[in-house]
Amino acid sequence: MNLKSRVCDLLEIEKPIVLAGMGGASNPALAAAVSNAGGLGVLGAAACGPRQLRAWIRETRELTDKPFGVDTLLPASVRRANYDDLEGPTPADLLPDRQAFARAFMQQEGLAPLPTEAMQEQKEPDGPPLFTKEFFEAQMEVIIQERVPVYASGLGNPGPWMDALRANGSKVMAVVGAVRHAIQVKSSGLDIIVAQGHDGGGHNSPVGTMALIPQVVDAVGDTPVLGAGGISDGRGVAAALMLGAEGVWIGSAFLASKEANIFDFQKQAIVDATEEGTSVSRTVTGKPARIIRSKWTEHWLREDVEPLPMPYQGAVSGPVMAAANREGRGDINPGFAGQGIGMIKAVRPAKEIFDELVSGAEKALSRTTNLIG
Repeated sequence: MNLKSRVCDLLEIEKPIVLAGMGGASNPALAAAVSNAGGLGVLGAAACGPRQLRAWIRETRELTDKPFGVDTLLPASVRRANYDDLEGPTPADLLPDRQAFARAFMQQEGLAPLPTEAMQEQKEPDGPPLFTKEFFEAQMEVIIQERVPVYASGLGNPGPWMDALRANGSKVMAVVGAVRHAIQVKSSGLDIIVAQGHDGGGHNSPVGTMALIPQVVDAVGDTPVLGAGGISDGRGVAAALMLGAEGVWIGSAFLASKEANIFDFQKQAIVDATEEGTSVSRTVTGKPARIIRSKWTEHWLREDVEPLPMPYQGAVSGPVMAAANREGRGDINPGFAGQGIGMIKAVRPAKEIFDELVSGAEKALSRTTNLIG
């Protein structure tokens, strides 16, 4: 059984396995490793300013001569809502209270805040303010100037940039979590749609992976679909293909790689976790996201405090996560991950993970059934 589909020809890769563009974690080293192994590595560049994004693209080109992609968000997908006409306190009004709540948590956990100068260094401006319309436009300008082989919108519709991307010969994909979103992005004429279910780590869909993939496949006709969400071994790859997907978009399995750009204590948290080890929480970004359970997520639940919407919650959680990272506190910031992490037992090179995904999928597909008679 040879694991190959038309996605391979479309993306000029050997196997239809695509690295999820996990923000910050899918760095040049990891993206290049997956591309060199025969799949498509994708840079998780959602929070990269234009200067860093350009540097990452060029670094990836130095590490591989294979196709690779870049994943960002798009303006329509993250909006700073206008709360002026709403009754009651706005998120800006509530921000000082939530920041005080976070400081009390840090004191309880013995976390010392980073010095002001250290926090300022982390906020060194790289282009327009993060997650503004101008920020997204600056990112897309770099992506078009650098003529990246593949562009993936992690949220939103790439339609407004299709002409420029097509002029460069770039292939285009978009991640969706509902059939209606799949139909919307298909109308832009993109190449591939990623159907990511509720099982996946980070921001995902309210619809389960097993239910979402076939419904998106049926809805988008001849547009190839990648399945995503909780797929951590070859059996999951095979299952996605049996549901009609023509490849997979995999994140958490590669988080536990030597190349992944996360802390060692976060990789260990993935290895130590079980299938029950994650929850969907707004406590880090302000949007529902699947994250490994932690003292931080549980504290908000126990105290029955409502997180603020994006981007305000980042101003609450940011100092806590930064302090936890400095002190190696995986019990406070273990990171984002999907429900498939219970199958991850060790931190390994990305190529070893990739090869096992391929061999496991081919083995599962060659069996096709466990039925008797």
